[in-house]
Amino acid sequence: MARQFRPRSTARENLHAVIVAIPWKLLLLLPVLIAFAIPAYLFGARIGHNALSALTQLVYTASGPPATATATPLPSFATQLPQVGSFLYTVKSGDSCDSILTTQMHSADAGTIFSDARPETVRALDAALGQDCHALQPGMVLALSPQYPLLALGGVVLKIEAATPQQVVPTPLIAVPTQELAPDCSGGCSLLVRIAPQVQVHLLVQTTLAIQVGAWVWAQAAMARKPVANFNTYPYADPTAVLNGMALRACDFQVNNIHDSNALSCDQLLPNTIDDDGGSWMFAVTGASALDHWHYPLHLPAGTHILVWLSMQNGNLTFKNGNPLYRYDDASHLYVKI
Repeated sequence: MARQFRPRSTARENLHAVIVAIPWKLLLLLPVLIAFAIPAYLFGARIGHNALSALTQLVYTASGPPATATATPLPSFATQLPQVGSFLYTVKSGDSCDSILTTQMHSADAGTIFSDARPETVRALDAALGQDCHALQPGMVLALSPQYPLLALGGVVLKIEAATPQQVVPTPLIAVPTQELAPDCSGGCSLLVRIAPQVQVHLLVQTTLAIQVGAWVWAQAAMARKPVANFNTYPYADPTAVLNGMALRACDFQVNNIHDSNALSCDQLLPNTIDDDGGSWMFAVTGASALDHWHYPLHLPAGTHILVWLSMQNGNLTFKNGNPLYRYDDASHLYVKI
């Protein structure tokens, strides 16, 4: 059989074959497809992002607390406020200022706080008692005041000023529900607290509990003491000081229904003599919105202004039968024994 030969294609024939193979109709259609594809992609991406955000919010809402949670009603304000004051004592034979303060006021450190080695401290004591301690005579009357007194209070938080700045939280990429973070008060905060319709105090607290504006707080607190030159440990409150606007250091602290067992105890508020004295004096008012919150067995009518000695027991202050208890007498502006 004879062999057949195919002639080679020329370059011109190859170019013609390539041109014939290109789908010119598809190339003409591509601009039209691109013109529709880009807007469709952008529109779809936006719809998908919104749908993902909505789905995420739905998941957070379903897993979070009910939106219609019933708020706990706040207690009512106390109708009376603690009253600073003193009670009278008549000097007996053999009495000295140190012995009177030790026996009548449970002030074991009286001889250290008021010392002849520091004459300015004895002069301050003479002014507080109304008599010269170096010239006591039987029958003299002294005005005795509680050393480093506490008071009991409850009120609503109006403002919070944290001692440490709050950390900045990065903005999330997905829109999720956010909650207002409570200030970090572990290093200390100053709370503006309304304890009566027209009375506000600055409560200095140190706590790990979350505190929000509008929360109700309970506290026992160290009262501001009278400033005396060169006598930083002067132990008595100023009887003329106004409670409104006073700065108080909190202990035995509670937010709403949560007590902070790790907060400062009252004997950690310096200066004080609670540990040495075995207790502390407290100015308070009886009633459900005041001292009754601590459940001391006092059994007095609501609204009674009292000065009470609380014993230290297992690190806690408590009232024991036989502890000194006084009520404020409006006529004499003094405390009288109950």
